[in-house]
Amino acid sequence: MRKWLPLLTICTGTLMLLVDVTIVNVALPDMAVNLRTDFSSLQWVVDIYALVLAAFLLGIGSLADRLGHRSAYVAGLSLFAVASAVCGFAGNSTVLVAARGVQGLGGAAMFATTFALLNSSYTGRDRGTAYGLWGAVSGAAAAIGPIAGGLLTEHLSWRWIFFVNLPFAVAAIVLCLVVLGESDRHRSPLDLIGIATFTVFAAALTYGLIRANEHGWGDGQVLAAFGSSIVMLAGFVVAELCTEHPMLDLGLLRSGSFAGALIAGFVLSAAAFAYLTYASIWLQSVRGLSPVQAGLATLPLAVATFVTSASIGRLLHGSRNWLAVGLGIGLTGLGGLLVSWQLSGANATWTALLPGLIVSGVGVGLSAPTLSSTAMAAVSPQQGGMAAGAVNTARQLGFALGIASLGTIFAARIKTLVVESGAPHASGTAGAIAGGQARAVLAHAPEASRAATDHLVHLSTVDGLRLAALVAGILGIVGGLVAGLLIRPRKRPDPAGADETAPRHTVAV
Repeated sequence: MRKWLPLLTICTGTLMLLVDVTIVNVALPDMAVNLRTDFSSLQWVVDIYALVLAAFLLGIGSLADRLGHRSAYVAGLSLFAVASAVCGFAGNSTVLVAARGVQGLGGAAMFATTFALLNSSYTGRDRGTAYGLWGAVSGAAAAIGPIAGGLLTEHLSWRWIFFVNLPFAVAAIVLCLVVLGESDRHRSPLDLIGIATFTVFAAALTYGLIRANEHGWGDGQVLAAFGSSIVMLAGFVVAELCTEHPMLDLGLLRSGSFAGALIAGFVLSAAAFAYLTYASIWLQSVRGLSPVQAGLATLPLAVATFVTSASIGRLLHGSRNWLAVGLGIGLTGLGGLLVSWQLSGANATWTALLPGLIVSGVGVGLSAPTLSSTAMAAVSPQQGGMAAGAVNTARQLGFALGIASLGTIFAARIKTLVVESGAPHASGTAGAIAGGQARAVLAHAPEASRAATDHLVHLSTVDGLRLAALVAGILGIVGGLVAGLLIRPRKRPDPAGADETAPRHTVAV
């Protein structure tokens, strides 16, 4: 039993950091009321965590090689725990968003060292078992997050979705110091310019998308944010091409399989999960579901993911990776289109989500388990860690940018319908509806117009969610086609005189 204690330690940290990606979704309406915050602040509460996690994952992986993987993991756990406590005690949205960002930094330190710690703790068949169990825990996080968030929010307070991390973090730190050995330290130079330019690029792009919702696409700060993101992206490319030890070797993008895996990772999170944040707002603040019921409403996606991955996902590995990834991502898009099609009219209920979530779950179950292995198979063994880190970065960045862009679509559609209805104080009313404060809007509506206001609230949120799911669906379909075509092995013509029995298919590079 003792030999599995390192796995328990690593899985505890992984579960915490992945659960915290989605656990806040069902708590957003309660946060909105308790902190009296606006829609953009709610977006940042979800977004900043995934954004920091994505921006620093590769860079912290390089730092961990210098400091030692166990030391970096313990530092990440400690930072995550402190930030969780600050989140729980936050008295306003500014403190909460800042603490969530620090949480993301701690999560990046944990995530970046996971594979190295597993490799140093296990060998042979035990290593395969450890990776399998770790993968199962990672997959379970998708189901645990909304349910745990709903139970804690409904029966205690939204603050307990953060406080609950503390005992687990303390236990993991103690176990880590007792059962994990320190790894060798490598003195490879840090790519500080790459870390800085990539972080500013991602942050500026996300800020621009979120601010555009409130102030319009022509706003000076929005344009400045987008301009800065373009400049920083160019700076990142130049830095990675010029440095001797890049955070991400851009030469890897010449591999179709590697590029396809990055596209698939980005699209997977953006298409399958991002719009569910706004589905939670609709289910609770408009349809009146409790946090637990809202969490259960999205459970079919997690169940379908687990069943698919456990039953047929393993049959599509190896040479069939391209089929698993391409078909899987395409199905997440089809699921989004089904959700959009089912959401029609002000009377739509949670059952409208069910068919689409099941189809999306099947897609996630097919594609998610093969993404990292597809990327790692396309590069040399020495670059395997970089490849896996790049895929995880793409997934978190897809979630962060998906939240920002689909949130802008969701809120803009609500605002359009509210303005067209001629409702008084249309802009403020639309912002309150999108921000999970529909009940407050109804409470302040005059008695004579309350029925009409109630209909408008239901209609606008359904239509906003429908449009967000439609865009997510189109993204998934296109992304699945592109990723599948890039990853698919290509037949190469044999040179004259080549042995007829030689293999004719290789992975595209």
